[in-house]
Amino acid sequence: MRVPEATIRGDVDDGYGPVADAFRANFEHRGEVGAACAIYRDSQKVVDIWGGLRNGKQLTPWQQDTMLLVFSASKGMAAAAMAIAHSQRLFGYEDRVAEIWPEFARGGKEEVTVRELLSHRAGVPKLDERVSLARLRDTEWLSRALADQAPSWTPGTDHGYHGVTLGWYQSEMLRRLDPEGRRMGKFFAEQVADRLGVDFYFGLPDSVDERRLAYIHAYGPLAMLLNLNKMPRAMLTGMLNPAGLGHQVMRTLPDLVKERKINRREMLALEAPSVLGVGEARAMARVYGSMATGGGELGLQADTLRELEKPAPWGRDRVLKVDTCFSLGFIKPFPGFGFGTSDRAYGAPGGGGSFGMADPDAGIGYAYAMNRLGFHFPADPRERAVRSAFYEVIGERAQ
Repeated sequence: MRVPEATIRGDVDDGYGPVADAFRANFEHRGEVGAACAIYRDSQKVVDIWGGLRNGKQLTPWQQDTMLLVFSASKGMAAAAMAIAHSQRLFGYEDRVAEIWPEFARGGKEEVTVRELLSHRAGVPKLDERVSLARLRDTEWLSRALADQAPSWTPGTDHGYHGVTLGWYQSEMLRRLDPEGRRMGKFFAEQVADRLGVDFYFGLPDSVDERRLAYIHAYGPLAMLLNLNKMPRAMLTGMLNPAGLGHQVMRTLPDLVKERKINRREMLALEAPSVLGVGEARAMARVYGSMATGGGELGLQADTLRELEKPAPWGRDRVLKVDTCFSLGFIKPFPGFGFGTSDRAYGAPGGGGSFGMADPDAGIGYAYAMNRLGFHFPADPRERAVRSAFYEVIGERAQ
């Protein structure tokens, strides 16, 4: 689909022109349909660009206030909320989850720490019970199902991507920790979004105008077959194998891969903090930008930030079957995925290509989000091209 160049809008500060050039090239050469990118540097917004089509079927243009589903890039926003809760001394990373949520101890999870859970080491990346939207709206059922789930490996001994379940575990812990009993959606709204004046939601409210939402252009089985060479073979094989853990994890919320399902309001209204965050790219960049410059607006404490910025162990992921590196809800730089200026950086990629990150060494908050899903993992060439152009501008390491 050829997107008219006139639909590319926004501003970049003096000297950041190459970032806009890379963004424009995504539409000219990499098949972008609609996208937005925002970057904060030392608390100042230096890049805020958007363009293309909000809906490639109806040919409606992307607007300045367009929001979209960012899939697992949502995890970074949920992790920011958990970091704020830690700074409010609601929990410690070495606390056992069962001390916060006694029922969680069932199935052999009694010794799992908050750090292990947030770092995808608890062994509970899937739900064995059959999931439906109606059941997921029943918070009592979901809480019981999460607590009852037996680990897929001995907790703490290995890591594997808790792609869907992590956000639900975070939300249930927050409900029990927060003096007001808020789950992730309300806690994030009041402690993050309202403080920074940004539009990002866990559980999209009815008040958001439909005309602000980008249509997600997903891919079906045929498209996957035609793009097998772009996906890590081990990861793809694991997800296609019904007996594989990767496939079982995907079954936890199967509608995520169906275009006609993921664009429905009833799906976006569901509070699934790991995968169903909806908002503006600039909202993610603003949150990361605040965290990268001390987090004062969010009430983040120095010890919390030090924990987020620590290097983390990396290795073969039991779910994804490729190397990954997770810590406290974020992905961290590792040899298979370098980003930011140093290993102190942290962020979250989303299925299809979106990515947001904080780079504390350079004071950077960055986010790129698009509505045509791609096939690469962990970094999409469209997003990486824009990020690389930015780091070339500021003279830092290659991305």
